[in-house]
Order: sequence, then C-alpha cells, then structure tokens
Amino acid sequence: MKFTVLKNDPATAARTGRLELAHGVVETPCFMPVGTLGTVKSVTPEELQEAGAQMILANTYHLGLRPGIEIVKNAGGLHSFMHWDRPILTDSGGYQVFSLADLREISREGVVFRDHIAGSLHTLTPEKSIRIQQALGADVIMAFDECPPYPSGRDYTCQSVDLTLQWAAQSRKSHTDGRQVLFGIVQGGIYRDLRKKSLEGLQEIGFSGYGIGGLSVGEPREIMYELAEYTAGLLPAEKPRYLMGTGAPDELVTQIAFGVDMFDCTIPTRYGRNGSVFTGEGKLVVRNAGYKDDHRPLEEGCGCFACRHYTRAYIRHLFNTGEILAHRLATIHNLYFYQELMRKARRAIEEGNYRKFQKDFLIGFQSGSEASDSSEASDPG
Repeated sequence: MKFTVLKNDPATAARTGRLELAHGVVETPCFMPVGTLGTVKSVTPEELQEAGAQMILANTYHLGLRPGIEIVKNAGGLHSFMHWDRPILTDSGGYQVFSLADLREISREGVVFRDHIAGSLHTLTPEKSIRIQQALGADVIMAFDECPPYPSGRDYTCQSVDLTLQWAAQSRKSHTDGRQVLFGIVQGGIYRDLRKKSLEGLQEIGFSGYGIGGLSVGEPREIMYELAEYTAGLLPAEKPRYLMGTGAPDELVTQIAFGVDMFDCTIPTRYGRNGSVFTGEGKLVVRNAGYKDDHRPLEEGCGCFACRHYTRAYIRHLFNTGEILAHRLATIHNLYFYQELMRKARRAIEEGNYRKFQKDFLIGFQSGSEASDSSEASDPG
C-alpha cells in the first residue's frame, strides 16, 4: 500500500489523498458501498463501476458462513468469485459479534456464537478472522475487535479496549499475506482517554491504517460527531483514516471536515430498496402518493442511469406494484449520488473552499429532507 495526502483544506481538517492498493488506486475521501455477501444488493459490478464506486466492503462473518472460504478460495478469491476487479475491504467480523449480543459469549480467546441462519455453534478468534480475510483475498483487511454497545460504563469499556488491543496484536501476528493491508481499529466508547489509549496501543503494534470504531451504534449524533472529530484528530496524518459504518449524506460531509478519508454504510442501498432516494435538496420518499403524476427525474441534472431514463411517477408506480426494478433504480441513483458527493467534496478540497461547500450542502439537504419511513430502519441492509 502507498497512501499520499494530496491536498489539505485551509479552513478545515478535510484532505484529499491517493490510496494505491493491489487492485487499483482509490481517490479519497471515498465511500465504499457495502457488499455484505459478495454483492451490493440489486446491482451488478458493472453498474457499481458506472456509478463511480472505487472500492467496496464485504463481510467476513457472513461470507465465512455462506458460501464458506473454501469455495471462494477455490474460485480464485473474492474478486474473481464476484466479478469485481477493483479494491475490496473486508471487516473483521467484530461488528457482527456486537450485533449478535443475544447469541454469543466473549472471552479473551475470542467469541463463541450461534449463527443467525441455523443456530449452529461457531468460534471466531483473531487468528480465524485473519485467516478468513486472507482466503477472501481483500486488499484491506481489519484487525479483530470488540465493539462495546452504547451506552457502556467505563469499567466495561476499559476492559473492551484491553481486549481489542490483545486481539489486535494477535491479528497482526497472524497477518502473513504481504499483498493485503491490515488496519487496526480504535475503540473506547464515549471516553476520550480510552480512545487515546486504544490508538497508542495500536500504534505500538503497528498498522498500515486505522479505523474509527464504536460509533453509529445508537449514540446521539452530536456525540458521534464529537468523538469522530476527536479521534480523527489523534490519528497519524500519513496513514489512511477510516470511519466505520456511518452514514447519511450530511454525516459524511460533516465528517470529511474532520479529516476522515474512508467511509462505508448500508444507507444508500437500504433506503433505496425501501423507496427513499437522496438529492441535493434532501431525501425524497418516492413511494409517496405525491409523486404519482410527477414526470421529472429523481433529481434534476443527475447523470445516473435511473435519472437519465425514468421518472418519479414511473419509479413510484414500480414500488406501488411491488416490481423489483423499483429497488434497482432507486439503489442505482443513491449509489451514484454518494459517489458524486465524494467527487464534489474532493473538488472542493482541491479548490480550497470545503467549508463553503459543506455549509451550502447542509443547508440544502437538511431543509428539504422528507420524513423517514420506519421500514428503512428495520431493513437490515
């Protein structure tokens, strides 16, 4: 891996960078669509590339269960298996351990859990997490970590940080594939001193980049912003900074100003499947009856395939009649919108006016967003 900071914005901590990986170059800030099971739901790799996606995220826990690492390995790795020739990042499985709180037991050795499919008993350790990720062949892999829920008391969070550092050291020792880049994950919950302790421990072990973990797990947005800005400010400037699992478009624009380089989230695909699309004037719930005779594109001036060929009225009709094409068109638009947002952010940083870009975007986006649909939150992504 080679990471180069290209430009720093004069009024914020925002920056552009160039991340060179085994399967290509990624311009940062970047957003990685989530391909949990080796696919970004409802779209093809070709459509992802047309939207401008440079890198995607895949899930160690889920792919380890289905189809299993031997099948992926025999196919030549995940890139070949899913027909994607650009970079891939795999998570460690730690977040799934967090989300399976009722089905798992944590010890210093690792996690014993019952899978969500058949209820079978499994063990996930730092060594096994790295072994799965190496077999998948991702360009960037993550150290195994424990993500404390919100809220968590100080004693529990302190123990969690110590455990994550132990697992990080084991992950680092198990990492043997020089083509892959290993990132450590900063934990520490809502406690600044524990986040600092976590990072200092990770730096002693030594990683090529750092993830900011334990955010977007139920805490209020203002706390997420405070801790994201604080943690990003601690991270070494010469290494890529990855804020894990967040967010909405206004969250991304805000957190780019903190100096974050990489993001991932299921929001663009999950919301698209449930009938909501993003525009510069906010979130539009295209399933709503108000769009039944609206023959404009989802967003005026948008260059995505859906906006070039279809109208709000038609896409609303597809949702209303249960047609799968509705999911595809809304998802294609949202993925394009996110990539275009990253392109605009990079351009604003290069021009030295990110603060103005941020302010203008937030005013337009937050003033026009329609009310959320409950199904968006309940859909697992």
